[in-house]
Amino acid sequence: MVNSLVKEIALSHDFLLNDGKPEIIETIYFGGGTPSLLSEVDIKNLLNVINDHYTIASDAEITLEANPDDITEEKLIAWKRCGINRLSIGIQSFQEKDLKWMNRAHNSLQATESILRAKSAGFHNFSIDLIYGIPGLTDDEWRKNIDVAIANNIPHMACYALTIEPRTALQKMIELKKKEPVDAEQQARQFEILMERSRSAGYEHYEISNFAKPGSRSKHNSSYWQGKKYVGIGPSAHSYNGILRRWNVANNPVYIQSIKNNKIPFEEEKLTAGNKLNEYIMISLRTMEGINLKKLQEEFSAHEKLRIVQLINTNNYQSRGMIHLNEESIRLTDKGKLFADGIASSLFKV
Repeated sequence: MVNSLVKEIALSHDFLLNDGKPEIIETIYFGGGTPSLLSEVDIKNLLNVINDHYTIASDAEITLEANPDDITEEKLIAWKRCGINRLSIGIQSFQEKDLKWMNRAHNSLQATESILRAKSAGFHNFSIDLIYGIPGLTDDEWRKNIDVAIANNIPHMACYALTIEPRTALQKMIELKKKEPVDAEQQARQFEILMERSRSAGYEHYEISNFAKPGSRSKHNSSYWQGKKYVGIGPSAHSYNGILRRWNVANNPVYIQSIKNNKIPFEEEKLTAGNKLNEYIMISLRTMEGINLKKLQEEFSAHEKLRIVQLINTNNYQSRGMIHLNEESIRLTDKGKLFADGIASSLFKV
């Protein structure tokens, strides 16, 4: 697989050309699957090939996703040697019963130890994932999860409501009543607890699912919400160059065979003006800065700006306490964040 990734980097180098020159790479993210299982040689190889085909910024953020049970002193030292300067640690929960419910390989002790090891190795820029709305997770237990993160001075938290993906083993077990179903009211309540507790501890709720100490926002994730171009490598990876969106085939054997034949196996779509507007609405509303009305008018039209403001008034989003609207921006309130996707879709151009 690594050989295929290396080859795809070379094959896709022209996707992000800017006036005939490769884009300067500001962030690199090793994610999806278990990249923490890659050897030091593999990581160096991938970074070297990226460097051969792109210009990597001197202050580039280079992140590696890692499971707590994969984080050892030896690996941390090796990652530092490779140039990894940020970790995203899949904690999910500090509660033993939640980890068992999610069938995670690590336990609560390993979750805490992984943070201490990362800090000891000199990784001060890192993020942890936490999941709320897990069946059986009480509000007090969720508060304890947040408090453990705060007590450990975690610079960045990515927090998600548990979702049940279709056609998965978890969905099947819920259907067979071997596991409890997700409770939407519990998830909403625990999201509100998260917003209040993180704000009190000095975190910026800078995107619906992301909370950071000042100066610790994820540059990589922020690039998505700012609509920047990017290229994804590997099965299921997505790419965007401002004009096209494309996504690689998910099937590993098909991907590898196609790359062997010097062909990237992907599908793509050319974005219409309407697509771009709707994406801007969706991703901007998720951020604490919200929709910039000046940018909306300049990049789309005064008509679209007026249409969206009128829809906000028609739906009484301000009077219902869901949206802050002024001359500069449209931003979701804490209450509005509970209905972010629905509010965004109601403002779409159809």
